[in-house]
Amino acid sequence: MSPKATHPPDTPLYPIREVSRLTGVNSVTLRAWERRYGLIRPQRTPKGHRLYAHDDIQRIEHILQWLNRGISVSQVGDLLDQPESVEVPTQSSSDWPSQRQQLQVLIETLDMARLEAFYHQSLALYPLGTSITELWQPVIEALEANWAVQPDLVQRRLLETFLRSQVGIRLHFANQATRGPLVLISAMPDDPGPLWVLMVALMASEQGYRVQLLDTPLPLEELTLAAERLHPAVVLLVSGQAESRDFIAHRLPQATQAIGVPLGVCGPVARLRADELKHSPVHVLGDDLPQAIARLRSLLRETGT
Repeated sequence: MSPKATHPPDTPLYPIREVSRLTGVNSVTLRAWERRYGLIRPQRTPKGHRLYAHDDIQRIEHILQWLNRGISVSQVGDLLDQPESVEVPTQSSSDWPSQRQQLQVLIETLDMARLEAFYHQSLALYPLGTSITELWQPVIEALEANWAVQPDLVQRRLLETFLRSQVGIRLHFANQATRGPLVLISAMPDDPGPLWVLMVALMASEQGYRVQLLDTPLPLEELTLAAERLHPAVVLLVSGQAESRDFIAHRLPQATQAIGVPLGVCGPVARLRADELKHSPVHVLGDDLPQAIARLRSLLRETGT
């Protein structure tokens, strides 16, 4: 754990908002890393405002490197000051599996109060991309595999309702605060619920896009009309299912020209139908949700949107 930061008087210092912009870590997470784990120790102004030096920013980037290697935040403190050659903890020693198990149990036992606390904690302690990659996406995949064998509509609908409300609140305030490109995000016809589309909307919003979310599928003809009226920079379709071969191989490619803006596909469908979409005008962004949203920027640059 690093000692209290002391720097020469002429050292440039940055407020938390600027550090958040530079590192991509939101201010809530930076405060949680400081208060709960002591991972960073910024200076304070007489009024208590945090000020970060360049080596604090480097330390934050080092934390992100460990998180991106699958290390949980509770383990990072012991690794930060180790040599670069230090051995990465094994998956068996990571607490991600226990966190995933805990989240899944909360959902399966319908413990909504603790689920809400767990949700907010996961988004406070980790960058959103890490939280989705290591926690929420694997749990949703596991739950959907279970529900395919033994359906449980109560579990599914309660989780959907919970995430609709939580994600909806974030989208509302984030859309007011950003001038980024508008992304129209919609579920595909065979997806039985909005779990995947909500995760994608959350990730897109975090990356600075304005998000118009359609969490129930629209017929492609209506989706075309929606694009004409809303003027999005890109339309993004999401599904946790394979979707029908006719929809993927024929109807979706035919709709891309009528929609008039780039059409992307992400979520498990992008992996399951990669071969059918390989030579189509549909842009396959992948099933890793943070990476899929990261690819949107290059897609918009390529298409001049």
